[in-house]
Amino acid sequence: MRRSFIVAIMTLSAATSFAQQPVPEIRFDGDVEFLKLPTDLYLGEASGVAVNSKGHIFVFSRGSTVGPAYGATAAQLLEFAPDGKFVREIGRNLYAWSYAHTVRVDRDDNIWAVDKGSDMIVKFNPAGRVVMVFGRKKEASDEAGPWTRVTPPRPPVDGQFRQPTDVTWDPQGDIFISDGYINSRVAKYDKNGDWVKSIGEPGSEPGQLNTPHSIAADRAGNLYVADRGNRRIQVFDPDGKLLRQIKIDVPVPPDARPAMGNMPSPTAPPGTMSPGAPWAVCITPGPNQVLYASDAFPGRLYKLTLDGKVLGVLGKSGKQSRQFGWIHEIACPSENEVYVAELLNWRVQKLTLHPDVRQAASR
Repeated sequence: MRRSFIVAIMTLSAATSFAQQPVPEIRFDGDVEFLKLPTDLYLGEASGVAVNSKGHIFVFSRGSTVGPAYGATAAQLLEFAPDGKFVREIGRNLYAWSYAHTVRVDRDDNIWAVDKGSDMIVKFNPAGRVVMVFGRKKEASDEAGPWTRVTPPRPPVDGQFRQPTDVTWDPQGDIFISDGYINSRVAKYDKNGDWVKSIGEPGSEPGQLNTPHSIAADRAGNLYVADRGNRRIQVFDPDGKLLRQIKIDVPVPPDARPAMGNMPSPTAPPGTMSPGAPWAVCITPGPNQVLYASDAFPGRLYKLTLDGKVLGVLGKSGKQSRQFGWIHEIACPSENEVYVAELLNWRVQKLTLHPDVRQAASR
């Protein structure tokens, strides 16, 4: 039994391994000024970006802070027209706002905001009204504080979250929430918002998760979970069966520098700052889907096939246009139009890819 399990896992790993040829750098343009904010409105850390069917851009920013530096309410959901013109703020003073993490738009143009600080996920209709709420933050009448990490971890509670990170849907409308920093699982609900099951648990073995930081679904409803702490993307079917693992192994350029902090040690165990550790994932719409993923070091955007082959890389860490400061969420309305929300640079950058003009990435 044990031996057959090991053989199965080895087969699973082998199925997603590639004899990777030198990966090309994809040429692209980066526009850091396309968003037109009013004179009295600013972005904080841009943690989330999404695009609806009409081309409107939604930005979830850790801006408009109220409170002390270590207990601020830092969440602001903004909408912009396709030309970057400011349209409105959604959910001003919302009870769930605490610490913005990601924003997504579903196939019906509903807007979903995931707040890591309040442990809540809120669904807005296209008009900007709240229509569904998941999770619950701690009451102000108690001695409220963040969930602490203990060893062994506390068991997860159905319907509650501990620092959730992202949300996606399958073709049936079922809802999948990556419940992220502490519970390290994916929570599944049906389209009506009823609890179905929990997928995954904390750990490093196949099917286990260590900070599922982002999640996206393909046309078949398979889930691509950015298992950041384990430096891999794990792919599950909608029922939670592990299908494959994807690891991004592209040589780090010799001149690479982190956006902030010391150089990661090449001998360090896999973790958040490891090359290829996925911070964000996005899958393009349409019949020929591709996967985009980002890392913090060396700070690149990766274009992959859905089975894990790296097709190209873009950018590096930095503060200029066409450079990135910790891409936290990706919106990819088409294969060659990509938006990235950057934490350290307090901006959303619009990328236009030119994949037909390539050069080999430096090794």
